[in-house]
Amino acid sequence: MMRYLLIVLCCALYFEARAQKVENLNFTSASSFTLVGKSEETPNRYDRIDTNKYKGLPPRVAQLLTNAAGLAISFKTNSSVIAAKWCVSKSRALPNMMPTAQKGVDLYIKNGDQWQFAGIGRVSGVCNDEILISHMDKGEKECLLYLPLYDVVDKVEIGIEKQASISSNEDPFKKRVLIYGSSIVQGTGASRPGMAYPARLSRASGINFINLGLSGSAKMEPEVANMVAAIDADAYILDCVPNTNPKLVTERTANLINTIRNKHSSAPIIVLQSLVRETGYWDKQLGAQVKQQNLNVQTEVLYLLQKGMKNLYFITSENMIGNDHEGTIDGTHPNDLGYDRMLKHIQPQIIDILNKHGIK
Repeated sequence: MMRYLLIVLCCALYFEARAQKVENLNFTSASSFTLVGKSEETPNRYDRIDTNKYKGLPPRVAQLLTNAAGLAISFKTNSSVIAAKWCVSKSRALPNMMPTAQKGVDLYIKNGDQWQFAGIGRVSGVCNDEILISHMDKGEKECLLYLPLYDVVDKVEIGIEKQASISSNEDPFKKRVLIYGSSIVQGTGASRPGMAYPARLSRASGINFINLGLSGSAKMEPEVANMVAAIDADAYILDCVPNTNPKLVTERTANLINTIRNKHSSAPIIVLQSLVRETGYWDKQLGAQVKQQNLNVQTEVLYLLQKGMKNLYFITSENMIGNDHEGTIDGTHPNDLGYDRMLKHIQPQIIDILNKHGIK
């Protein structure tokens, strides 16, 4: 009984101290700060796309575009403490997502020329508040606060010491490269928002990779192709094979590419094969399907190249996440190890293509 009372007392003291620390900070709405990773203005600031502009979008696609995947708030402050308040929906927890990645936030701070992870905001309910990092030097710091990958975000506030200052910072990333794809683009399996692969590409290259991942729903529908093409970007990456069965790959790939090309006559278009499904090693039907998906998309791209389409590129998936079968969280989606291996495979090729076109 005494042990139980001590545990309760310690927990109470911890939460009281934590609450007092948060209450001692000044919080500023992030509504006027630079929002990184945004492709267009939307009525709700933290939606990715204004879906009212695009007719005929599948309902699930429209819903997923309200998720804040890939968005980050850029600010600078001289505070030695940084906290955040943010509100999300009551949506259920996803079995293949870390809570911090699905509904939480994470903070990066510029260290010299590199963006360095600083702290996370863990989700505890609909509206959350947490100190992300404390006891820092008081010099001015450039910061990026990444927003939840798989939820709607309503309000975001950033907390600092009362005597400190905070202001919006410029977008640290240049140009615009749109990545349209599956849950792997959106970030399923990543441990926190800043670990989704488009965000990692941005921090590594200084190029603005925009996350248009649509979990389970990147099926290249004509209406979605029109939406993707309507978004102005310097280059387009198509990583949608995992969500599209072999028949639809054959039926829709050329239309998606041609729709983009008709709107953007010279922009590089980079098509990725699907990474391997680890469960497909044992599930022969699944393994055969992924192999056929990849063969079909290769056939479609090669046909367009033979027809003379310029600035179209293709990245194959051999050993994209290694060959030790340890690179996924559930047999389908990469874990952080798998994403790291995936980036080592695709990043040099993507950056080489973009630099060739003056996108750097």
